[in-house]
Amino acid sequence: MPLVTSEKILYDAQKGGYAVGAFNVENMEMVIAAAEAADELGAPIMLQTTSSTVRYASVKQFYANAKAIAEQVSVPVAIHLDHGDSFELAMQALREGYTSIMIDGSHYDFEKNIEITKRVVDAAKPNHVPVEAELGKVGGKEDDLEVKDAGYTDPLEAKEFVNRTGITSLAVAIGTAHGFYAGTPKLDIERLKEIKKYVDIPLVLHGASGLSDEDVIKCIKEGICKVNFATELRVAFSDGVKSVLKQNPDVYDPKAYLKVARENVKQLVKNRIIVCGCQGKY
Repeated sequence: MPLVTSEKILYDAQKGGYAVGAFNVENMEMVIAAAEAADELGAPIMLQTTSSTVRYASVKQFYANAKAIAEQVSVPVAIHLDHGDSFELAMQALREGYTSIMIDGSHYDFEKNIEITKRVVDAAKPNHVPVEAELGKVGGKEDDLEVKDAGYTDPLEAKEFVNRTGITSLAVAIGTAHGFYAGTPKLDIERLKEIKKYVDIPLVLHGASGLSDEDVIKCIKEGICKVNFATELRVAFSDGVKSVLKQNPDVYDPKAYLKVARENVKQLVKNRIIVCGCQGKY
């Protein structure tokens, strides 16, 4: 089917008490792996590219990959700009056809975050493209984004932020981090419950790689409607390539190791879809 926006699938998740899996893809193989996994499980899916990923290739190329695979599967597929780091990049993604956009102004102060977020929302509104933003700071490092001083989302600020910007989904900081965790993460579930009292749009959990299935499920139960997975997909892909080259260092056909890497990612995505509870929804 054609690419869809993230708005309906996230509101469906909110009503149904599950979450949509959002997977960061780095190349054609990962795009195919994630979409095929979703199709086989009857699940909606969001394919995501970060700022550094689209600098490696381009929003045009990743959009083309996502569009092509969406037309080959029977489940809803959205192509999402993850952690858009500027208004200009957000507009580039919008012009190329991205069906969901995140503008990340969380490194700014509260008023500046509102200003840049509302600017993106206003620009995307005529095309009916939903916008995600982040309030509070999710710690850790993902691509070029590194946050050393993580800050939790304030529930009352979240309410004001949503009202003043008009965003359609909000990424919250409740103790998760990008990348893998050095120790056992301690999530502030009570804070998540409070945010849910003040905010009625779908909530997003970043930094899910390395969280236990139980923690992810607990967050979904308390209002998370979209869960982001990135680092662990890269590891699965890389492990597949390494395994083939270790067994046969002389292999020169990229398809030989990319096929294994793709299957690794596909199986991991299936597992995460089931954890999110979105299998069989479409």
